[in-house]
Amino acid sequence: MAIIHDFNLPVSLTELPDSFTYPFNYTPHKLCRLAAEQLKKIIREYIKHSSEIAKELQRGKMFGVLVVQHSESVSFLAAFSGNLAHKNVYPDFVPPVYDMLNPEGFFLSGEAELNRINRRVAELEASDELMNLRDELQHYEELLVSTKQEHKKFLGEAKRLRDERRLLAGDDLELIAELNRESSFLKAECRRKEGALRDNILTIESKLRTLYTEIKELKVQRREFSSTLQQQIFEHFVVLNGRGESRNLMEIFADTPQGIPPAGAGECAAPKLLQYAYANGLKPICMAEFWWGDSPKDEVRRDGEFYPSCKSKCEPILNYMMQGLTVEMNPILFQGKDLWPGVVYEDEWILAIDKRSGMLSMRGKVDVPSVDEWLKVEYPGSDYYVVHRLDMDTSGILLIAKTLEVYKALQGLFAKKQVEKRYIALISGVPKVSEGIINIPLIADIDNRPFQKVDYINGKESITEYKVLNSKNGVSRIQFRPLTGRTHQLRVHAAHLDGLNAPIIGDNLYGRRGRRLMLHAESVQFIHPITKTRVVISSPVPF
Repeated sequence: MAIIHDFNLPVSLTELPDSFTYPFNYTPHKLCRLAAEQLKKIIREYIKHSSEIAKELQRGKMFGVLVVQHSESVSFLAAFSGNLAHKNVYPDFVPPVYDMLNPEGFFLSGEAELNRINRRVAELEASDELMNLRDELQHYEELLVSTKQEHKKFLGEAKRLRDERRLLAGDDLELIAELNRESSFLKAECRRKEGALRDNILTIESKLRTLYTEIKELKVQRREFSSTLQQQIFEHFVVLNGRGESRNLMEIFADTPQGIPPAGAGECAAPKLLQYAYANGLKPICMAEFWWGDSPKDEVRRDGEFYPSCKSKCEPILNYMMQGLTVEMNPILFQGKDLWPGVVYEDEWILAIDKRSGMLSMRGKVDVPSVDEWLKVEYPGSDYYVVHRLDMDTSGILLIAKTLEVYKALQGLFAKKQVEKRYIALISGVPKVSEGIINIPLIADIDNRPFQKVDYINGKESITEYKVLNSKNGVSRIQFRPLTGRTHQLRVHAAHLDGLNAPIIGDNLYGRRGRRLMLHAESVQFIHPITKTRVVISSPVPF
């Protein structure tokens, strides 16, 4: 067993790529695929000999491979994200950037202190004293309410009887005085009893405040200690780059919008791989990460599929670590400027185009053609408005309004679900049911944009009708009719286990990269906001 793995097949230097992998959008190099297959065999051996590892990996974990060159030889390194079965050092895998599980390090003692505080908080919150005081407080508060109600009723009845006696008393001043004394006595007696109950409540509340204050102070102490410990950890995560420079994670994330590293930063497979290569004089050649095990319930991860590095944790780190390497350009930037759309419908108020796959609906951060740029070129001096959006990789019909009033009217139709859209897709699988409705709520994965994830509690309602048109050789042609318009709705509904469990072919986010995303907005129908006639617009499916 060794950290640096030789390939089972001979590798020539002529097979090496010219540039290092752009990790956030890539097609795995063939050497990475070979390395991944060898690594899977190694993983299976670990599973054979450890039931704990087998159970953890069944739940899912990301692995990575890095092809490296040393002199004239080519080998590969392997890594896993996070820890594995409560350990982070194994013979076949590169070590962590910083070993938090080192018994002589500060983290374990700090973690022990946090655990001590957590236990004390849990003990206090679950203590018999706290529970009994809460029960007593509730008892006396309820008793005070019922006692006041009884007193009100009692004093009212006593007053009624006294009023009757006053009518009979006439000018009997002594009896009237006696009735007044009786009224004062009864009111005072009620106030005394209620006051005693209030005193009990105040005593219990005082004891509770003492306990709550201790719990609050412990939680503040825990938060401050955790923050200090986390910062100390990030300061010890010192990463290298291709120029031989080094920075800790606090320095790397200082210029990012979040300002500080998110939890788990630096523990993913990719930083581990590059760190080991730099530290041991190995030249990084290409890299890839793949998923092993079941898909998480809130994400789309398929066993054995390759995925890009995450954005929130890894992008700032890898952008620093890759300095000094010749890195591939983002493949999106190679789309070119020849993606201008064709016009499929036009009248005095509305324009409908056939957007190409690879074109943005609206100008974005990446330097690729967009529909609004095309409008400025083709219709200079005109204020046209893109009514809705299609994913960059989705082709098909896109509506454009020629006036602001028509734009607002069309948006109103979309909001009221009075625009019927139909999509055609090719998916890599055959659904068990030939037609039906998918209802999976979605929410943005804020830590890994632009991904969407499934969230049955906080997600927005996302509903899609589907129908299998035909299936052949494990590929199905599907007609989708989205009843809601969430970001990546059709892509997630196709790929997720609770949906069709068959990603759209060419989906680089939720499936496997291909020459293009096989998703096309085939038709759109609506009542024209001006002419009040039904408009049906269609576009031929290009696949």
